[in-house]
Amino acid sequence: MAHSAMLHVRVDDEIKTQATEALASMGLSVSDAVRILLKRVVSDQAFPLELKVPNAETRAAMEEARAMVKARAARFDSADALFDDLEKTSKQ
Repeated sequence: MAHSAMLHVRVDDEIKTQATEALASMGLSVSDAVRILLKRVVSDQAFPLELKVPNAETRAAMEEARAMVKARAARFDSADALFDDLEKTSKQ
């Protein structure tokens, strides 16, 4: 039997609640849905949803991230440290 690994994902509380309810009505858990998504990525070698051109706000955020990487202005020891910094920045 294959070993399993824990996957931690941050999502908005309301989205999680709504997704949990919608998936439960289909007889699925959030974990089931994530496993299905990942299996489709592996089998299709593609993201199973249509991706669209990002809007202006998203493009600006992508450019900002690229500039930070290029300047090496932001480095974090862990994902938690990154999310903590993002949360502090968004409250300013």
